[in-house]
Amino acid sequence: MPDKVLVYSRFPRNELVRFGERYELLNAVGRPLTEMFPAAELGEIRAMITSGGTTLGGEAMDMLPKLGAIICYGTGYEGIDLAAAAKRGIAVGHSPGANAASVADIAVTLMLAATRRLPVADNYVRSGDWIAARPSPMMRPQAGMRGRKVGVYGLGEIGRKIAARVAAFETEVGYFSRSRQDVPYQHFPSLEALADWCSVLMIAVRAGANTVHAVNADILGRLGSSGIVVNISRGSVVDQKALVAALTDGATAGAGLDVFAKEPHAPDELTALPNVVLSPHIGGHTLESHVAMQDCVLANLDAFFAGKPLPFEVRGASAAGGSDLGTGSPAAM
Repeated sequence: MPDKVLVYSRFPRNELVRFGERYELLNAVGRPLTEMFPAAELGEIRAMITSGGTTLGGEAMDMLPKLGAIICYGTGYEGIDLAAAAKRGIAVGHSPGANAASVADIAVTLMLAATRRLPVADNYVRSGDWIAARPSPMMRPQAGMRGRKVGVYGLGEIGRKIAARVAAFETEVGYFSRSRQDVPYQHFPSLEALADWCSVLMIAVRAGANTVHAVNADILGRLGSSGIVVNISRGSVVDQKALVAALTDGATAGAGLDVFAKEPHAPDELTALPNVVLSPHIGGHTLESHVAMQDCVLANLDAFFAGKPLPFEVRGASAAGGSDLGTGSPAAM
């Protein structure tokens, strides 16, 4: 008989197919566990699959007395109470770097779309304003990428791939990260110093308690009125109210966002702005990324049920507050 695995978060069915071929899945579809399963069944669960952005605290873990492994689908784990898991001796696994290339690609896509105002240009053609030769201030020439100073906030695997990609556009690249890296890019000692220097800020930092609203009104002001903000990390890293204010009054030129303070994001002041490019948290939503993330999940589950250490385990207190970094996907997809 296959081992039972609890699916804690809500996932599209196609993302669970490979797991269901190897394990018996008990799918909570994101609902409270006590509404979906009897206590006796929960008492036999030894491993679960969850999304790193889904809150999973000690109280929920205590409903699963035999739980030994929490496996995150994706690189992030910021919703997991790591201290509670450690206290219980529960291993936490994730999929480090599995979606890095895809997330870096969407970051560059958003950067180009924001700097060249592609949504505005698209609408200019579709609306008939182009053929009618109607003037539009939003269609005035914008600065291109050549010679731009691009700052990368967070130089993990995704940040490195972003830096390599934007360097190909004949830009200058700088970064701020927790530690200095052996890379051919200029290092800055603080986020403030990076924002003072660059005109495009690419946010790729791992989200956590110490990065909440790290990009605030002060950082936006340092970036300047020609500045562009691109966020593929987590919505919590940016003070969204401050960003809306800066984009509205011209203190910031534009933004490209794949993540938001609240998701899914409803139409509001932010979505009404013409100088913002938006995508529904699809950074890691490519076929290749999903295969790679599923490979990591299966490797972690297989190792756990074989009595071996997780090959992709979250380790150390410094891991607390990880970021999903674009592993989410629209529910309809």
